[in-house]
Amino acid sequence: MEFTIVFAEDFYELYDMSHLTFTIIQTNLHWEDKAANLQMLEQKINSIQHPTQIIVLPEMFNTGFSMKPETLAEDMNGATVEWMKRIASEKKVILTGSIIIKEKDPTPLESSEGEAYYNRLIWMLPNGQYGVYDKRHRFAYGGEDDHFSAGTKRLIASVNGWKNNLQVCYDLRFPVWARQGPEEDPEYDVLIYVANWPERRIHAWKTLLTARAIENQCYVIGANRTGDDGNQIHYSGNSMVIDAMGETLYEKTNEEDIHTITLSKEKLQDIRSKLPFLKDADDFSILL
Repeated sequence: MEFTIVFAEDFYELYDMSHLTFTIIQTNLHWEDKAANLQMLEQKINSIQHPTQIIVLPEMFNTGFSMKPETLAEDMNGATVEWMKRIASEKKVILTGSIIIKEKDPTPLESSEGEAYYNRLIWMLPNGQYGVYDKRHRFAYGGEDDHFSAGTKRLIASVNGWKNNLQVCYDLRFPVWARQGPEEDPEYDVLIYVANWPERRIHAWKTLLTARAIENQCYVIGANRTGDDGNQIHYSGNSMVIDAMGETLYEKTNEEDIHTITLSKEKLQDIRSKLPFLKDADDFSILL
């Protein structure tokens, strides 16, 4: 399976490599108002009280889950990417979440008039370098496949020896895209989903996050939003952190929250060594 690894070891050489600290921001979003969302999120980031290495924002954090890429999309030199660069640099953190990005494409969708639109997760490093992941599975029920092009490769980012698999919302329903292979060294240690997952299907969200953690013997982080969007869809949050045994380490329901959590590599390795299930996994490849 094709993937990209973005390293960040240089930025955290003073941190203990046996631990990795995340801050999840679960928040309401201003519908299709990029300036208001960036201002609000900057205030929340400035309020973080505990040292952290990685800040995780929801899917489409600057607009909400909108199907208007023609009016809301930016290119990779746009205001939101520049905002991410500035915040990551000032706070000396990795900042991640997805936004609507436009690019020229030789085979665009009929509605895109020569431009391709992506629901793109950006993994922004403190030095301004970044990795990207374009959402593979578009939410056809909500019309996402009519407006956005699909991604074709995963993004696995390394931080102090921790490998992080970055995915977006609806990808959660398709386990093969996240599946660890039978290799001696697992492909990743943390599986991260940024999302706008509605309350009406929250049982599926919680169940699938837990399943991904158990079957891949990894930590799973799900960062979801709260509040109502412009289509009167309600989001209860239920952002979660789950360990490799499927135990919930954090969950917050029906309220905004900023939560910082430190994950233990020793705990993860202990589970994998005592229960070496991954070596029995099927070897497979994905045909795109």
